[in-house]
Amino acid sequence: MTYEIFVQSFNDSNGDGIGDFNGVTEKLDYIKELGANAIWFMPIMPSPTYHKYDVTDYKAVHPDYGTMADFKRLLDEAHARDIKVVIDMIINHTSTEHPWFQASKSGRDNSFRDYYVWAQKDTIATYLNKKTVTLDSDNIRQWHDPGQGQDYYYGFFWGGMPDLNFDSPQVREEIISIGRFWLEEIGVDGFRLDAAKHIFPDDRPLDNHAFWKEFRREMEAIKPDVYLVGEVYDRKEIVAPYLPGLPALFNFDFHYTMIEALNTENGQLLYQKQKDVLDFYQAITPDFIDATFSSNHDQPRLLNDLKQDPAKYKQALAILMTLPGAPYLYYGEEIGMLGLKPDEQIREPFLWDEKEKDMQRATWIVPKYSTDATVTPLAQQRMDPNSYFNHYKKVIALRQSNPALALGSLEPVNFTYPKSVMAFVRRTAEQEVVVVHHLGKEGMEFRIPDGFISPVYASEGVTIKNGRVYLPANSSLILKN
Repeated sequence: MTYEIFVQSFNDSNGDGIGDFNGVTEKLDYIKELGANAIWFMPIMPSPTYHKYDVTDYKAVHPDYGTMADFKRLLDEAHARDIKVVIDMIINHTSTEHPWFQASKSGRDNSFRDYYVWAQKDTIATYLNKKTVTLDSDNIRQWHDPGQGQDYYYGFFWGGMPDLNFDSPQVREEIISIGRFWLEEIGVDGFRLDAAKHIFPDDRPLDNHAFWKEFRREMEAIKPDVYLVGEVYDRKEIVAPYLPGLPALFNFDFHYTMIEALNTENGQLLYQKQKDVLDFYQAITPDFIDATFSSNHDQPRLLNDLKQDPAKYKQALAILMTLPGAPYLYYGEEIGMLGLKPDEQIREPFLWDEKEKDMQRATWIVPKYSTDATVTPLAQQRMDPNSYFNHYKKVIALRQSNPALALGSLEPVNFTYPKSVMAFVRRTAEQEVVVVHHLGKEGMEFRIPDGFISPVYASEGVTIKNGRVYLPANSSLILKN
């Protein structure tokens, strides 16, 4: 399980109100206790914005977070605990403050001109007021005037994020050099590749696929076991062709379908969707990792999406941890943090303890959703056996201790069940389990499948008697043979 961290909001070690690398190092034992064996850091490189998705220096770290020596110490301490570290790599675009762009915009004859995509105003007049909104950007203006009144540059997401020109061999060489720096000189274990679908324009998907194959070859030549996970925000038919270049891809269908299934009490919806996705990916390549997640830094907090229903929230984790994939957990989900758009409010500071006792709580933002009045801090949840934290810890450990849940195939069951039930078999050579999730609001009974007699996990209120099982609302049961 990978734990996603926004450093700025996680843990402040020096009292300046901003989370930092040393603060994360202080909490590595907590991350290990929770059950994570990898960390994904949102952007850590220098940037003019709070979110840091517009980089000004690819071979440095943001000074608010500490020094490169601090980051290397964090890496060493994580590796000592068998925790891998993946960092956000933002190569689709830079900041307008990046030295490359500053040189590029200085004139058509500058050696950095071709690092970005430029066009004369009169040749792109019909594209200046584009009104198409895409799944991953609500920006409706992709061509931007740098203030010179002549040439415009392309920036898919925003004028402050000019797209790099990957038709340029020099740009591709720079990107490989950046990857080599972080893998060889710094020692990270891999990259989360932001906006992987937009390296080339949407009408050039084959070029996108080819670039990521090239990138993967280069990175594996540097570090054979490098972990690459890509963000391709689209339906499975668009996502799947990226797999040969990006062996792990985030499964957005999983996220949205799980929320829909829980809110509509349709247990069969997610199983069928997941089976369809996995079968489709398998037809492209057997060498893939399905990166599943319940929420992340771009979506509303999961508890908000589930209408703050505690039973649904706990069941969501049970579903995530019992289906195939390499699951990701967004920081704060384990304590039930809240958050809605705009994005800053989805990235509010982690609540380690009550405010007056919490010397490590980041204060760079005034929290609107996750406050002491709305979320029980971790210190108090530790003492409550029924808390979100203790539930998360238990269910994550359950996955790690059962090979079928972590690595098994996904197969149908041989018994009938109502629409509110999600039931499936997970199987490895060593273990076979039946998983049953009841998403309905009314209790139900069913007969135990032949050969499956030992409960591995049962949520609160589940009873087994005389070969029959009673499942209350939003409950789960795992049986092994």
